Amino acid sequence: MALLEREPSLDVVLVEAGRLGVGASGRNGGFLDPSLTHGLLNGQRHFPAELAELEKLADENYRGFRDALVRHRVDCGFEATGMLEVATQPWQVDSLREWFSAHLDRGHDVEFLSGPQAQERLASPLVLAAVRRPTAGGVLDPVALVDGLADAVSALGASVHENSAVVAIESANGPNGEVVVRTESGRVRARNVVLATDAWSRDLLPQTRRHYVNVYDYVLMTRPLSANELSSIGWKGREGVSDSGNHFHYFRLTSDDRILWGGYDAVRHRGDAVGEQFDQWKPTHDRLERHFRDFFPQLPEVEFTHRWGGPIAVTSRFTPVFGAALDKRLHYALGYTGLGVGATRFAATVLSEQVLGVRSPLAELGYVRKRPFPFPPEPLRSIAVGLTQRAITKADENNGRRGPWLRLLDRFGVGLDS
Repeated sequence: MALLEREPSLDVVLVEAGRLGVGASGRNGGFLDPSLTHGLLNGQRHFPAELAELEKLADENYRGFRDALVRHRVDCGFEATGMLEVATQPWQVDSLREWFSAHLDRGHDVEFLSGPQAQERLASPLVLAAVRRPTAGGVLDPVALVDGLADAVSALGASVHENSAVVAIESANGPNGEVVVRTESGRVRARNVVLATDAWSRDLLPQTRRHYVNVYDYVLMTRPLSANELSSIGWKGREGVSDSGNHFHYFRLTSDDRILWGGYDAVRHRGDAVGEQFDQWKPTHDRLERHFRDFFPQLPEVEFTHRWGGPIAVTSRFTPVFGAALDKRLHYALGYTGLGVGATRFAATVLSEQVLGVRSPLAELGYVRKRPFPFPPEPLRSIAVGLTQRAITKADENNGRRGPWLRLLDRFGVGLDS
């Protein structure tokens, strides 16, 4: 869409291995957070010199996202609810106060809620405090978003081909510097190609492997809640919610008053493997259900009608990495981690400028130019990820105190998250 809105005369062809939205675009939690830096504190850690500019760009990107929904009549059930971060352990309350202060210092619209105030917003015996950001985005239906954007891009003139798995991308070795995209049943010759495959990128472009690891995230969805059930949990603001643990949950209400409940585990399979065989993961789904019952004991009879999972490409700094290959004819951005809905639109802006050869200040941002700390190859990759995941669990069990391994990673600006 970014390309065609800039240059309507372009001949744009979109090929998708399955149905549009079958990957993270349609399986994510449905949070539209304006942040481009995976949250303020992560932005301060990795991009301190340009954080003010990145926050300005994030606001512009968020407004542009919302304007595009209206302009193209994309009905994805977007609700500008804002966000709520809650503390569920005593040690998290202090962390949440620091988080609140950091937002306040940047002039953000933010409110700290003590125990009783937080309970008014979200009635759970586990909620000890909360930080509310009333203007920080909202929630939406990701599948409806994908469908709406597909209709919009088709109306702008793009040719969309589903069930057309790409098996290779290679230089055409011709005088025009074209690239050939081969599918199982045909091929596309193009002057420029954008690879938008995130966790599925490694087989088509092996050099991207060093940039990210794949972790699986899992989600439960309840049946629609009755009016009495909704009343019992408060949540009148309908904010998107996450808790403050290193292993954290995220949850929201849908337009038909279901609760989407996900997160906590970040399951990685050796070799960063992805596949349908991992989409259901009973140990994690069972754990999520137990945690849900603990958080909302007033909903003991609420059934879960859907459960799913999917891979997320995670960079070591939790923000996307941008790059090019095949004599700068193949462009990519990947590694959106957990706040990718809004960040993908910004990445599309950056990539469209690269494709069109536009000279722009965006290309000079460290956020775009600099590569995250690379992940090692196997078997060191699996060893390092395993050590990190165990250390994160231990930190949660030790009142949030980070042990030697996590402190070492912090020195190098390396992390692992979902």
